[in-house]
Amino acid sequence: QVQLVESGGGSVQPGGSLRLSCAASGNIASINTMAWYRQPPGKEREFVAISAVGTNYPDSTKGRFTISRDNAKNTVYLQMNSLNPEDTAVYYCNAKAKLSWGGMSYWGKGTLVTVSS
Repeated sequence: QVQLVESGGGSVQPGGSLRLSCAASGNIASINTMAWYRQPPGKEREFVAISAVGTNYPDSTKGRFTISRDNAKNTVYLQMNSLNPEDTAVYYCNAKAKLSWGGMSYWGKGTLVTVSS
């Protein structure tokens, strides 16, 4: 029903910046919230940012990462600044449907971000 495609990943140096994009297609009207998650090597997937009524971030990304969306383009972005090696991970875009549409979650295939000197 909803397809998500991430892009913008790559390799950057510590202190650098990167912007990820997530293009949504399909039943866009069913989407309630959009979020970003990441999975560092050897670790569990973790929450990065969410765009709902407002935005929210965990302590690990707050002040450095910014989630935004362009509804006209059906795209959500993740601006990442002051990157450090601990930010190295596969970043996944997530969309959650409205409860009236079933409340299911959709995931992109991920894009790799590598932060190293």
